[in-house]
Amino acid sequence: MSENQIPEIRGSRFAGVASQFSESEPEFLRQTALANGPITLFRMFGLSFYHVADPELIREILVTRQKEFPKAKRDVEILGSFIGNGLVTSGGEFHAKQRKLAQPAFHARRIGGYASTMVDYTSAVMADWHDGQPLDISQAMYELTMYIVAKTLFDADMSQMQAEAEGVGQAIHHLQAISNADFKSPIQWPHWLPTKRNRLRRQARNTLNSTVGTIINNRRAQAVDGQVADTGDLLSMLMLSQYDDGSFMGDQQLLDEVLTLFVAGHETTSNALSWTWYLLSQHPDVVDQLQAELDGVLGSRQATLADLPQLTYTGQIIKEVLRLYPPAWILNTRTTPVATNLGPYQLPADANIFISPYAMHHLPQYFPEPDAFRPERWTAEFEQSLPRYAYMPFGGGPRVCIGNSFAQMEAQLVLATIGQRFTTSLATEEVKLNPQVTLSPKGGLPVILHARQPVPAPTEAVPALQPA
Repeated sequence: MSENQIPEIRGSRFAGVASQFSESEPEFLRQTALANGPITLFRMFGLSFYHVADPELIREILVTRQKEFPKAKRDVEILGSFIGNGLVTSGGEFHAKQRKLAQPAFHARRIGGYASTMVDYTSAVMADWHDGQPLDISQAMYELTMYIVAKTLFDADMSQMQAEAEGVGQAIHHLQAISNADFKSPIQWPHWLPTKRNRLRRQARNTLNSTVGTIINNRRAQAVDGQVADTGDLLSMLMLSQYDDGSFMGDQQLLDEVLTLFVAGHETTSNALSWTWYLLSQHPDVVDQLQAELDGVLGSRQATLADLPQLTYTGQIIKEVLRLYPPAWILNTRTTPVATNLGPYQLPADANIFISPYAMHHLPQYFPEPDAFRPERWTAEFEQSLPRYAYMPFGGGPRVCIGNSFAQMEAQLVLATIGQRFTTSLATEEVKLNPQVTLSPKGGLPVILHARQPVPAPTEAVPALQPA
């Protein structure tokens, strides 16, 4: 094989490597990167896929030549049926305009104001927890992050809307499974066909549209003389912002953007926190060091935004969790509209390009002992030594996750708040990966809670949660 020839994994004549790929997509991509290096070719159902696992090649795709490698139309259509035409799925100049409108809501000073809400909701969720309690911590983190994102970004208190919250959770889970099935299917059937999958898709989308639409309509109902008040959250910012021509965002686009940020804003963080408890349950030495830091910095008081710079080990735990189990385990497929080069490699027209943060994060040349849970590896010197796209839990380039700072702050504060008062032990023998749109523990994550300190009452800002 010549130096610039792309190694290929061969499979059956029709399906290619589909059976091997579907056994565990993240692990398949990890193994191709370990075996073949920067780029690997494989085929499934007549389509050619190139898995790129090199920081410089990834930089070409996401940054320096990103317009030459657009998102695959198929991916956009599948995700669009889930979350609409929002920041995740839109492209080109339209995406740039929408991101410009939303970006101010995620500036450091503004998201810093959300810290107390994150801590208060976490304390409220813990209010009924007790020593020895069995709990699906994955479901608990899902509900908690839903409450946090609804309140901080849209000023909606879903902790007092249990029926709606449960319906939204079920709808998102259904759409995750449907989207995953669509991604795996070699044939994309029209969504108007009266199939069981399409009926479930429509029902789930109607649930999400109804809930998000209610949030928007409630805000409009509070308008005075037709003017929506600027409450400082993302929703009011989107409703009040104007494009360069002076026009406002249309109702459907507003719904799509709010839905996108609502789903993405809690789905990824809830999975990161679930994997955090999974790893901590197996590493008592890490728990001991975490508790020593929390006790030394916080004592028995609640964490604040000002504490985060001192909670260095807590932050290192979150970084290491995002390395081992990045919720965005694979980025949207990129394509080549025309034949082109990628570094020294030649790609044909209509190639499909996979980039997997999960695979990148498990390469030993960047992360010694890649399977080991070692939060202490995240020193300033180590981070400076990493190539930019060796670690990318939030993607990269102009389309890097708009809420990455929000998510990291939230994860650190939730970990600190719960970690002060509870530890967990696994209540199951095996936890498997569930690689759908995001990477979650398959079937949830049952744990046993072990209490450390009394749980303080939530502040008056957060009412006691309604029983489910």
